Amino acid sequence: MSVERSAALHDVTEQPGAPKPDPILTVQNMRRAFGGLVAVNVEHVEFQRGCITALIGPNGAGKTTFFNLLTGFDDADTGRWNFDGSTFEAVSRRRPTPFKLARQGMVRTFQLTKSLTRLSVLENMKLGATGQRGERFLTSLVKPMWSAQERDIEARADALLERFKLDHMRAEFAGNLSGGQRKLLEMARALMADPRMVMLDEPMAGVNPALTQSLLGHVKDLRAEGRSVIFVEHDMDVVFDISDWVVVMAEGRVIAEGTPESIGRNQQVIEAYLGSHHGADLGEPEPKYHSVKEESVDE
Repeated sequence: MSVERSAALHDVTEQPGAPKPDPILTVQNMRRAFGGLVAVNVEHVEFQRGCITALIGPNGAGKTTFFNLLTGFDDADTGRWNFDGSTFEAVSRRRPTPFKLARQGMVRTFQLTKSLTRLSVLENMKLGATGQRGERFLTSLVKPMWSAQERDIEARADALLERFKLDHMRAEFAGNLSGGQRKLLEMARALMADPRMVMLDEPMAGVNPALTQSLLGHVKDLRAEGRSVIFVEHDMDVVFDISDWVVVMAEGRVIAEGTPESIGRNQQVIEAYLGSHHGADLGEPEPKYHSVKEESVDE
């Protein structure tokens, strides 16, 4: 494990479901089926606090569905999970919803950004703040009851826009931003809620190389601030660059987890991505049809 990686995971066993020293999120027996297709069937997995964990796997592995279940954007058929001391359970009154998880400190971004294009960049940022008194109908009618808080929220938004190099766009419509700038805006807006865990769904997808390094730096900054990060990603260069730990899914299950270096050497992971015959000598293919000459019989 390199110097940049978290020392908290140094002694963790590299196997599916390995216990972590201080997990912020623990998932047990989570299952989601669509008709006869079981998209997610995760027995046990833990995510370490204060670390960057990558969730990877081949197409159709169930990553996005699992991600949506964790963040409350889809309902599990079965499952029980604990986020930072709060327990949630599928098909019950304790099932998670996005707003409940956001109040607990878990926020997410989307692969296809959800910025409100006809609002300004600053207004998009201010929407991310929680506990706004001006959102209540009666309170909103009395400006002195919420104006001071509104100034504080705007100051926080401006500070984050400066941090993400978007301060020069604060008055622009969000729809005028490039794809990469929208990714930055969505990450900055997520921080308005001061989350303990940030969930990033393919943060580098569709981002030009000039902004990729900026986004990578911001993700590392989240860890430096003590926040936990889980992200779905297909770009293995990104995974190796920023992640402390990697969880690999295939056919809805967690098949491996470990450091990026060990995952890169894991034969089961290689087979899941490339097939079990990768690198094998398959020999000459057998002819599909015999020639007439081969089928003739000497007289």
